[in-house]
Amino acid sequence: MSRWIVLLIIFLVVAGVLTLLYFLGRRAQKKQDEQELRMEEAAQKISLLVIDKKKMRLKDAGFPQVVMDNANFLAKRAKVPVVKAKVGPRIMTLMTDPKIFDTIPVKKECKVMVSGIYISKVLSVRGGQVQEPEKKGFFKRIFSRS
Repeated sequence: MSRWIVLLIIFLVVAGVLTLLYFLGRRAQKKQDEQELRMEEAAQKISLLVIDKKKMRLKDAGFPQVVMDNANFLAKRAKVPVVKAKVGPRIMTLMTDPKIFDTIPVKKECKVMVSGIYISKVLSVRGGQVQEPEKKGFFKRIFSRS
């Protein structure tokens, strides 16, 4: 009899945790949708010459102090995709969406959608189309490392 009670308690605890995670996930999704909507409203099209791109930590990327103050503890330590580009006469450090990081060409001029210091979309590349990078399969990635 006591085994059934222990199993019932474990089941209820697991069900409670899953329910909590479900509602927290929904709340986080709503916040993300609102932030994306605000970023789309503030986005503007600019032309820039990409000098360099790489993934690095926020503190090493050279962003303004305001960005560092607003970032949480985990974001400061995580590696983010960063692009150094010439926008008009100024050289700027911009953060990109991880989905489009591979599509940004190096040493080429391109038109992008920028919201603040965040590149959200590559519109066109001078001298050709935006080329999607070739996706490697699981085994090709493993054997290319060797």
